[in-house]
Amino acid sequence: MKRLHTKSQNFLRSPKLVHTLIGHSNIKKSDTVYDIGAGTGIISAALAARCKQVIAIEHDTRLIATLRDNLNRYDNVTVLQSDALTYHFPTTPYKIFANIPFHLSSPIVRALTESNNPPKAIYLIVQKQFAQKLLMDTTSFTGQIGAAITPLFSTRIRYKLQRTDFSPPPAVDTVLLEIKLRDKPLITPAKMPAYREFIEQCFSRQKYFAGLSQTKRPSELRADEWVALFGSHTPHAR
Repeated sequence: MKRLHTKSQNFLRSPKLVHTLIGHSNIKKSDTVYDIGAGTGIISAALAARCKQVIAIEHDTRLIATLRDNLNRYDNVTVLQSDALTYHFPTTPYKIFANIPFHLSSPIVRALTESNNPPKAIYLIVQKQFAQKLLMDTTSFTGQIGAAITPLFSTRIRYKLQRTDFSPPPAVDTVLLEIKLRDKPLITPAKMPAYREFIEQCFSRQKYFAGLSQTKRPSELRADEWVALFGSHTPHAR
């Protein structure tokens, strides 16, 4: 299937690799898993053997017929033509495992993590540079999204892919990123809208952040430092 450059589509070549990637996740037999941007179904087919139910979501009209043909033989797979950014995910527990268009990485992560019922775990194949900005407690400089999600989610890179793993090969390095819901949130979910607004101000208004921290830049703060800063400068933060 020819890639649409405007949709930054790069398809995985090997079913064996997909099984390896899923092996680096915490997906279990009892799980419901959504494959968003399912493409031709290579991930959904592998998931079908590893979990209870798979929902393959694809928005591209060029792919939906092929996707249905490829997955028709799996009784536990449902194919939906929909946009993952506007799709209403269930109120019951679920997980995500997907190879998403790179240019949609930020809005997809925001939509999933800010949901009223976020996934228990999210596994996304993304650009390495994007993933590193979400790793809070490392030597990498973090971005606004990483700071915004860290009270509810932990993040880590689970697998480094090769460019030759894709067709066509991407021009950037890619990884499997894990975004996992914390067992105990660092900030109560009810306070998260205020926290996200606080993070946005810190990253967008240099003078505002300078009045809060004289020693570090926003990209240098770790998870516990963000939580402490929010708690000390926002009334009733916890």
